[in-house]
Amino acid sequence: MSATLKYVIRYVSDMDTAVRFFVDNLGLRVRFQSPHWTELESGETTLALHPATASKPAGSSELGFNAADIDALYAKCLEGGAPGVEAPKNLHGVRMAKVRGTDGEEITLSSPE
Repeated sequence: MSATLKYVIRYVSDMDTAVRFFVDNLGLRVRFQSPHWTELESGETTLALHPATASKPAGSSELGFNAADIDALYAKCLEGGAPGVEAPKNLHGVRMAKVRGTDGEEITLSSPE
């Protein structure tokens, strides 16, 4: 079983400035934009922008992987020593779970949409 990197969430201090940077400088296209969530097209992987918070400061990132069987992937991560954050559940029309990476970061696992 393998997972595919589907998205990266980048926490930003200013949404409009960040969107302009990625569009104007890197040529990414806006798929969806709002003050609290923006999606930029970058090939197979979506770059999502989200306002920074105290627990997720500007400049930090979160990875999101897709796999066909989230329950099996979550179990494999736990068996490999990754701490579980959220057990698999249905949310927003997909099956999702969260584990912690080697540096304590959250990694989201979700089924393809």
